[in-house]
Amino acid sequence: MVDELDVRTFGARGDGIRDDTASIQEALEEAGTKGGIVEMAAGRYLVGGSLRIPQGVALVGIAQAPLYIQPLIGTVICAAAGRDNEAGPALFEMDDSSTVQGLTVFYPDQRPDDIHPYPWTFHLKGGDNTVENVTLINSYNGISVGPEQNVRHRIRSVYGCTLRRGILVDTTTDIGRIENVQLHCHWWSSPKLGGDWEKVRSYMTENCEAFTFGRTDWEYVTNTFVYPCKIGYRFIQTKNGAMNGQLCGIGADEAQRCIVVDAIQPMGLLITNGQLVAFKGDDPIAVVINPTCTGSVRLVNCAFWGPSVQNVVSNGKGYLSLNDCYM
Repeated sequence: MVDELDVRTFGARGDGIRDDTASIQEALEEAGTKGGIVEMAAGRYLVGGSLRIPQGVALVGIAQAPLYIQPLIGTVICAAAGRDNEAGPALFEMDDSSTVQGLTVFYPDQRPDDIHPYPWTFHLKGGDNTVENVTLINSYNGISVGPEQNVRHRIRSVYGCTLRRGILVDTTTDIGRIENVQLHCHWWSSPKLGGDWEKVRSYMTENCEAFTFGRTDWEYVTNTFVYPCKIGYRFIQTKNGAMNGQLCGIGADEAQRCIVVDAIQPMGLLITNGQLVAFKGDDPIAVVINPTCTGSVRLVNCAFWGPSVQNVVSNGKGYLSLNDCYM
């Protein structure tokens, strides 16, 4: 029998007024003594700090899937900490074998005409962490994996608006999986949530780097999408290394750059069934491979839409192939 605890038993109110951070953390620490589930009923839980999810603990809201933009229903975390401090602790600091599932995150103090930096909403470290069925209304930075050692992260069915960075993966030495992730400005477009379609859209076009990959070995990325963005998918070299992996069924729409490859491991990158739409900024280009790239990049059955200045610019030293692509 898995132990199940209710945050209300520990004093959480979920009224959006009183800070529930201490009550939720107390429930998490109790579950962490031997592993278990911490349940959060429907409500708006004001969190004025950071929550640590201990090893073997699942924090579970009521949502069985990501939710639409309005109204704020179900289990809602109203995040109030970290304004103007990107380097601060994440809203959720996740240890080995921890899970966050079935909830919505909203930053009530964020405004579309006065956007401020915030820390990551999720920070995964260790092994076998899971983020699933989560809605991000207006995160500044979404999900960070690493730079601490990580293996086998699972990020599944995460939908929402991330203003500056969507997902960043680094220092993953065993296969990670990112599946069914959609980042879109309309999750923060509702006036009921203080949103504004055009202001949010403009900010993401100028600032959002949706999916960034540093060191990760055999990463599998399936059914992911961003609209709009400065850079859709970026592959970089960190002090821990670069990526190799497979991306299938991906999309970057209304982008300045859909794909930018600064570095990749020698065994390379395979992108299949991509929708690459670059037409924002002064020189929109769908795919840019920089001179620092020495690995293999392969694109198969990808569709390029514009109008862009150019579909592919490759200055890399590695192998590039395009097969069955539509331009």
